[in-house]
Amino acid sequence: MMRGIRGATTVPRNGAEEILEATSELLVEMLGRNGLAPQDTERICSIIFTVTQDLNATFPAEAARALGMTMVPLLNAQEIAVPGRLQRVIRVMMHVETAARQREVRHVYLRGAEVLRPDLHSAQ
Repeated sequence: MMRGIRGATTVPRNGAEEILEATSELLVEMLGRNGLAPQDTERICSIIFTVTQDLNATFPAEAARALGMTMVPLLNAQEIAVPGRLQRVIRVMMHVETAARQREVRHVYLRGAEVLRPDLHSAQ
């Protein structure tokens, strides 16, 4: 069965190194909490990355490629600029093959991004 795993993190500034480091940390944590590893590329169907408009130093998908996900379909996009919302955010929607039930999927929010989905974060 295919399930979606959500995740988000923030960076302190719009720098390529910061974006790649935070994205890599998030991906590894999302996979680990769901019993997967970056090497399980046959079970990772696709990943969508979005960033807030204040992040444009690099593509977050580059972090996935650096982790060895060279054959996984990846897509980068920009979030809708809603005034007053959390800034410098990287969001991830990862589609994976898993036997886990929907309520067993572990979503991951790091570096202050927990405020985006406190309902999911508190269930972890």
